[in-house]
Amino acid sequence: MDPETSAPELWAGLECTVNRVGDYWCDQARLNGHDGRAAQDLAAIASLGVPVIRYPVLWEQVAPDSLDEPRWADTDERLALLREAGVQVIAGLLHHGSGPAYTSLVDPEFPEKLARYAAMVARRHPWLELYTPVNEPLTTARFSGLYGVWYPHGRDDRVFGRALYNEVRGTVRAMQEIRAVNPRARLVQTDDLGRASGTPGTARQVAHENERRWLTFDLLLGRVTPRHPLYGYLIGPCGLTPEQLRWLEENRCPPDVLGVNHYLLSNRFLDEETDWYPAELPRAVVDGVEYVDVPALETRRAASPTVEEVLRDVWQRYPDIPFAVTEVHIDGDGDLRQQWLWEVWSAARRLRARGAPLLAVTVWSLLGTFDWNTLCTTPAGGALHYEPGVFDVSSGRAEPTELTEMVRALARTGTHSAPSLAQAGFWATEARFKYGAAQRVELAR
Repeated sequence: MDPETSAPELWAGLECTVNRVGDYWCDQARLNGHDGRAAQDLAAIASLGVPVIRYPVLWEQVAPDSLDEPRWADTDERLALLREAGVQVIAGLLHHGSGPAYTSLVDPEFPEKLARYAAMVARRHPWLELYTPVNEPLTTARFSGLYGVWYPHGRDDRVFGRALYNEVRGTVRAMQEIRAVNPRARLVQTDDLGRASGTPGTARQVAHENERRWLTFDLLLGRVTPRHPLYGYLIGPCGLTPEQLRWLEENRCPPDVLGVNHYLLSNRFLDEETDWYPAELPRAVVDGVEYVDVPALETRRAASPTVEEVLRDVWQRYPDIPFAVTEVHIDGDGDLRQQWLWEVWSAARRLRARGAPLLAVTVWSLLGTFDWNTLCTTPAGGALHYEPGVFDVSSGRAEPTELTEMVRALARTGTHSAPSLAQAGFWATEARFKYGAAQRVELAR
């Protein structure tokens, strides 16, 4: 394949998280003003020339009180505008959420409730062909079930296992209901696939996390049988039953597109030499070994995989399934945002030139993001950190940024030139380091 003709498509996405912390819902579309400015925003987005957008059709927004009382007006209007503009929609039904207040990730009825909502969307908008019923099931289950960050604030394997199973079974049931209406519907399944590495004493935990990162895709593909490395973990500490995993095997729902959401801090390093790190940094203990879990990018004691290496992992594990980078975003000034998008775009081009079925790169956070520096946990009324995206909405309207013209150029021609692109991003320089010794250590992988 000629590298000069191997550019992927450029897609776009709207950060649309509706996550619950206690009794508070953090709603990005409300915070960024899109709810009151949708027509203007969508006109600006359509002017970028991107062919596909990840766009919210969220359960919490359409049916917040009951599945019997949906509120379609806003969603109908917005989807109609995108359709008229010729922008294909990947409809997101749940984005880091646990559903409305009448359900949760650990509700036994969650999969069927999500499936019912999905059927409602498909009947209302039968022209929709691309769906992400649950964004990042594994990541959401980790933050909601293992780390206690989001509702239901679990901190153990059983809550994690129940949440993950419900999300994946809910995805399968949602696609079954959607395809009963539109047999052409395709599943675009996203998750974060950051690698772990660590010092020798953390080797078992590193191996566990590196296998765990594939669970969303492996469960949907029906691969989690008794021969799978994490089968025992799921039916042991996680409390799932062989019958539940057999159901997923028998009702396998292979993604039509694997979506890779990758951030600079996705790759992790587990370090038992905790003296290198500030005392306030949380410690964990596994197998009697205390360690810190830090971004691999930020410590001199680790090598952080490049985005190209992570994407190559996907290609090697699932060689016959098309995939895309479904979120590209970084907090920083305009030069930094351009450099990071160019880094990912260039990696995608190189892999396509080698034959990878890499369809697209998705510029994320069209309108920016709020409060992601605290994982969307700032209490209601608290001051929120804003990160601009392709547009900057801090003025109350979508204003162009340095990224706007770059996105137009990539969508139109597959290339772009700017002075900042001739410079290395900070992730490739000494500026990235916060912790560690001058020499790297022998790593467990």
